[in-house]
Amino acid sequence: MPTPAPAQPLLLRGSLITLSRRCGKPNCHCKDGEPHITPALSYSLKGRTFLLTLRPKDLPEVRAALRSFRRAQRQLDAQALRGIRAFSTRIRQDKQSRRLPV
Repeated sequence: MPTPAPAQPLLLRGSLITLSRRCGKPNCHCKDGEPHITPALSYSLKGRTFLLTLRPKDLPEVRAALRSFRRAQRQLDAQALRGIRAFSTRIRQDKQSRRLPV
């Protein structure tokens, strides 16, 4: 039974990376040839880095979720900058109004 789609678009913070390793099995192609390649999501939490290995079919969803997070982060940064500008203007105006003679 498939998992129902989330109500909100998925947001993921982190980086999509590729792990490359040799498994160590004596008869595996990776012993002398190309290593095994595994996609993974690298993310940090409380100062520690974690890796979540992914299946190839997960890649489009993970890429879209990473893009969604970056877009949301840019929007939040822009909103915070507008807030700083408005607050700074308000403080300057308040200081100037106290300097005017009554």
